[in-house]
Amino acid sequence: MNTAIRAPALADRVKDAALAAFVAFALLAPILGMETVVGPDGRLTLAFHFDLVALGVAIVFIGRLLFGGLVAGRLAVRREGGPISRFLSRYSTVLGAAGLAFAVALPFLPFSSRYVIDVATTVVIYVMLGWGLNIVVGLAGLLDLGYVAFYAVGAYSYALFAQWFGLGFWTCLPIAGLLAAIAGILLGFPVLRLRGDYLAIVTLGFGEIIRLVLINWHEVTGGPNGIADIPRPSFFGFPFTRNPGEGEIAFHQLFGLEFSTMHRVIFLYYLALGLALITNLFVLRIRKLPIGRAWEALREDEIACKALGINPTNTKLTAFALGAMFGGFAGSFFATRQGFISPESFTFIESAIILAIVVLGGMGSQIGVVLAAAVIVLLPEIARELETYRMLFFGAAMVLIMIWRPRGLLAHREPTIRLARRGGAA
Repeated sequence: MNTAIRAPALADRVKDAALAAFVAFALLAPILGMETVVGPDGRLTLAFHFDLVALGVAIVFIGRLLFGGLVAGRLAVRREGGPISRFLSRYSTVLGAAGLAFAVALPFLPFSSRYVIDVATTVVIYVMLGWGLNIVVGLAGLLDLGYVAFYAVGAYSYALFAQWFGLGFWTCLPIAGLLAAIAGILLGFPVLRLRGDYLAIVTLGFGEIIRLVLINWHEVTGGPNGIADIPRPSFFGFPFTRNPGEGEIAFHQLFGLEFSTMHRVIFLYYLALGLALITNLFVLRIRKLPIGRAWEALREDEIACKALGINPTNTKLTAFALGAMFGGFAGSFFATRQGFISPESFTFIESAIILAIVVLGGMGSQIGVVLAAAVIVLLPEIARELETYRMLFFGAAMVLIMIWRPRGLLAHREPTIRLARRGGAA
């Protein structure tokens, strides 16, 4: 039986492309077509750039004509079920090892610089956040729009415990993860009976509550001014300073090196990479345990899970708590890396970016999260020269990627368990 999907008629495709071009014109006319400039007399005037609008509309029309409608759907089906999935299934271990080797060697490659390492550290932070949220969204199937709240809890936990009690990074790290996990449980227990959009709205509200608490609880959090002078981590007690205190040995003195600020930058990169690898190993291991299988079963069919005796609320709580814990770890590292935190660092847009990483990479795909985090962090950097139109380019790129791969960059996932036939069974 022939089940191939035929492309729509040319007339239908032209109509569809014309409609998309009209929508693009309505959106681009105020964004690209008009700009406020200061005139010779000091007054604001409007400058028109309808040539850019025409170019954008033409690109949308041509792109929709070529890839729109059922043709795009057919291409997506073929690509997601084609050689890419088979290649990843066969060589996933080799690709992971090659990526890890590249990440470890990155600071010492010829093109490496402080800027490259800083950007790579940011990518690793988002990878860790994506893997943490992947537990909640990718494995358990719970739509969480307030994940940045746990990120904030971890960051402020480290900053406050380090300043008030003089605790070091390695002591504050588990405390930050524990407090974030508790926050996840406190959120999850009363609301996890909700599903879908209702759960998403409640988690979004929780994220906003945390941000408003950080802004208004001035005595503890510093309010909008944030917390400054957060202690930086040391190399097992050896600080990265040129002139250490009395009785202290600096990092460069320990290894007989000349002092360089790059030592701390590289150390922070490897610290983030180590935390991310621990997160990955934990997720890979726990998804093969009964609780991990319960998450994935709950994602597929909650009613069937109830029939099997699985408690949906407790199962969802474990996913929320563990995902929040890794968000707290990432927040703790973010605070020690920046040396300063404020509520402006934990807005809803951060939750949206982390969720976009999980969805763009492919729900439940660990390698996909890495690729999506690299795309989302690097695209704005590549487009930095576009200045005003930088985020417009970023949004357009995201739309094109999701049209090309509607199920994510790497929709392929290895099954948690394989059922083998018994000898003689049909």
